[in-house]
Amino acid sequence: MSESEVKPLLEMHGIHKRFPGVHALNDVKLSLYAGEVLALLGENGAGKSTLIKMLGGAHQPDEGEIWIEGERVVINSATAAQEFGVAVIYQEFNLIPELTVSENLFLGREKTRFGLIDSPGERQEAVRWLECIGLDIDPDSKCGDLTVAQQQVVEIVKALAVDARILVMDEPSAVLTDQEVERLFQVVRDLKERGIGIIYISHRLDEIDLIADRLLVLRDGQYIGGGAVSETDRDTLIEMMVGRSLEKDFPPRDVTVGEEVLRVEGLNRGKAVREVSFSVKAGEIVGFSGLIGAGRTETMRLIAGADRGESGEVWVNGELISKRSPRDAITAGICLLSEDRKEEGLVLSHSSVDNFGLPNLGRYSRKGWLDNRSEQNEFDRYRDDLAIKVAGPDQLAGELSGGNQQKVVLAKWLARRAHVMLFDEPTRGIDVGAKYEIYQLMNRLAGEGKAIVMVSSELPEILGMSDRIIVMKEGRLVGEVENGPGITQEDILALAMEEPASV
Repeated sequence: MSESEVKPLLEMHGIHKRFPGVHALNDVKLSLYAGEVLALLGENGAGKSTLIKMLGGAHQPDEGEIWIEGERVVINSATAAQEFGVAVIYQEFNLIPELTVSENLFLGREKTRFGLIDSPGERQEAVRWLECIGLDIDPDSKCGDLTVAQQQVVEIVKALAVDARILVMDEPSAVLTDQEVERLFQVVRDLKERGIGIIYISHRLDEIDLIADRLLVLRDGQYIGGGAVSETDRDTLIEMMVGRSLEKDFPPRDVTVGEEVLRVEGLNRGKAVREVSFSVKAGEIVGFSGLIGAGRTETMRLIAGADRGESGEVWVNGELISKRSPRDAITAGICLLSEDRKEEGLVLSHSSVDNFGLPNLGRYSRKGWLDNRSEQNEFDRYRDDLAIKVAGPDQLAGELSGGNQQKVVLAKWLARRAHVMLFDEPTRGIDVGAKYEIYQLMNRLAGEGKAIVMVSSELPEILGMSDRIIVMKEGRLVGEVENGPGITQEDILALAMEEPASV
């Protein structure tokens, strides 16, 4: 039977959603069939989150209709979504860390016996569901003790336990290892075999080729197009997402490398960082690669004074940073763009302007009073310069897309006149168009003589952006290569898997 003869499991027609000053969704349509994976794609801010929040009951459309199995429905709450067989697994899990796996699975719908919670019964059913999905963990384990990958599968089990027929997965692989991603894909394939329809959101286009059957692209809140994944080439897909052609994944660089700006000697912090020494010159981008747990983030945090080390020295422009507290590092011209910008780089409940001003308050203060006009004027200059998309000066940082959040973090450090920029996973959770903009900004900063260190778990990014590549394993440096046409991902992986020399 052809797809045209099969009734969709889910249909959304003429969906509109408006927020103050923003037409978030403009005449969007979507269809999902049983037993298929539909990739929902688009840049940050394209409207993907708003659309799936409608399915989860967090938002209601201003106009348009939602149909499930041929019946028009109104999803006005999370409870209603559950009743219609819709489950949304957001990037931020809804598990309670202090409760066990079994307790989380039945939270809000506890099994009872003689008026009391039937814990043995819940445990027995939890075991059945866990075995069904192939997850070998103790249902009495606290969710806070599980790995991220295990927590994610528990979320999937929760959805199955309430008979979800439509499953939405928002960036499910963002923080998983390659092995964990493959396990996730196997779970998704099993769900397809059961006839569950899956909407899969990801910025990793390579994943879409491996797991999705069809794709749908949104841009600026509008439906752009869709079709079979097998019939859509990468260049066409990117152009649909960003509205322009990206001739290459990484912008060209033509930078003259200058004198040494950053020198690190003998950094130590337990087993996480062991005798790390390296240097970076003006205009140079040095990429840090290695497997998860290699010590790259820990090294950056020591340099920035965010963590206290046991020994080692950091020099900027020939001057030793003696105390290496965050304040000392910032004063010396070092800034850290953390891998977790939401937790460590921004105060999400404050406006973008407030976040921009936090490390620069001394410059905007006049006799103990904050000069809001000066702060706003300088933010406006960086907003225009970095193309930060904000609805207005009072828009909260938490409401911005991932790419624009990263630009706000970058703006506040640029305003500090930083010499050394430590980028830790700078494009994690950012769409392909915004990634390209971040790469262009990094190249521009290098051209201005900044010394840049970039930590990335994506080998194409390391190879596409770095002048030199430093590889870490188990807290130690295990290799360093000058980047060039002959260097491959396999070369970097081989170094990352080498046995570190003993100290």
